[in-house]
Amino acid sequence: MTRVKLGTVLAFGVLLSWQAAAHPHSFISMQSGLVAKEGKLTAIDMRWTMDEITSADLLYDAGNAKPGDEVWKKLAAEVMANVLGQHYFTEFWHGKQKVKFENLPTAYALAREGHKAVLTFTLPLAQPQPLAGQTYQFSTFDPSYFVDMHYEKDSDVKPPADLPKGCNVDVHTPKPNENLTAYALSLDKADAPPEDMDLGKQFAQQVTIACP
Repeated sequence: MTRVKLGTVLAFGVLLSWQAAAHPHSFISMQSGLVAKEGKLTAIDMRWTMDEITSADLLYDAGNAKPGDEVWKKLAAEVMANVLGQHYFTEFWHGKQKVKFENLPTAYALAREGHKAVLTFTLPLAQPQPLAGQTYQFSTFDPSYFVDMHYEKDSDVKPPADLPKGCNVDVHTPKPNENLTAYALSLDKADAPPEDMDLGKQFAQQVTIACP
């Protein structure tokens, strides 16, 4: 049995005892690639790069394993199970209607890049969503905000290769007020915000896909 604790790895549960006390405790920089076929949105290719401290346990367990070795497959399956348990940490909306995802990703993998662990997976929509004349929005976040999940730049969200003419993909980064920001920063490892506060959602970037 590996020593990795998945709640620790992604900080979606027990936190690393040697992490800094400031909230959030871990950071994941994201890249998303929208996948479309025949004018319909079908999936999102996700790439999550964990900060070095968050990555430490995973990389320790992987040791000197080469890409494709069984240890990477086992660790990837364990981390992915945790992500699935939280519905991919993603909400996808068509107006006021929540769009459902398939229960399992079509592909996933875990790899080492320097001192960081990188999780990649394809998040399939349960039903293809027509793009023409429609607007969609999605966000990826940890509700507790133990983990800061963010796009470092707007271009980290890639439109489909065959995006219909006139469609736009925009990333909106919220600017929470000073009181909310101060509250989030005041939380330490022993604190958790009230569940109904949905703290992470208030800091979550929102991606909008709008087509004429």
